[in-house]
Amino acid sequence: MFFIAGVQPRTVRIEKHTQPCSSCEHFDVYLKRVDHYISLFFIPLIRIKRGVPFLVCENCGIQQDQQGSTFGWAETGKPQKCGYCGRSVEPDFSYCPYCGRSL
Repeated sequence: MFFIAGVQPRTVRIEKHTQPCSSCEHFDVYLKRVDHYISLFFIPLIRIKRGVPFLVCENCGIQQDQQGSTFGWAETGKPQKCGYCGRSVEPDFSYCPYCGRSL
């Protein structure tokens, strides 16, 4: 007999923010956090770590902390694009995860 267990992250939407996005002025801005759960057979059972709340715009994808400063790829303004396939990739990638070519 064996068990498949582990720790997995889960994004929780806390509430809808009432102010527009600072980047695109769209009103689909949500307060979210990433909690970590002990899971059994890929079913989250017990929360072991509560994440820090952050704001996410559903329109442009920008992520901000609650004070309004951006983090992640949003600090540079836009994500990096692959020169071959044109898809968005993280700035710290050396190769495109979609086409496999060097950036």
